[in-house]
Amino acid sequence: MKPKKTILCVDDNDQLLSIRKVILETRGYRVMSCANGREAVDVFKGGGIDLVLTDLAMPEMDGSELIEQIKKLSPETPAILFSGKIRIYERSNRADVFLPKGMFDPMELMERIRLLLVKKRGPKRVVRVDLSLPAIGGSQIGAA
Repeated sequence: MKPKKTILCVDDNDQLLSIRKVILETRGYRVMSCANGREAVDVFKGGGIDLVLTDLAMPEMDGSELIEQIKKLSPETPAILFSGKIRIYERSNRADVFLPKGMFDPMELMERIRLLLVKKRGPKRVVRVDLSLPAIGGSQIGAA
């Protein structure tokens, strides 16, 4: 059985955080949840996080700052940023994906998560097998 991937879900809105957690857990992910960016950085430092899903507008540390901190610690960890403000996408940030709140289907979120986790893992290794067989007993066909 494959180990579950762990997603760090960060939002100061408890209701949205609970909904995302249920959606992700019912699809087989392990979810760690935090209500703010500072708490999320501490959880991330504990290790084992495969992907970060964060809201932009939060007190203390916004989602963009959180992603910046996480990318400094682990540049290969994918991050998805949510925002109710579409124009924020134009602002420079290090998120791998930006999704405007309320304007995407939950299945789109699940597919984005799946693709980012595959990209993080990298392509499956291909094992090459040499199918050429040496001649048995040193003899060759047609040798006199």
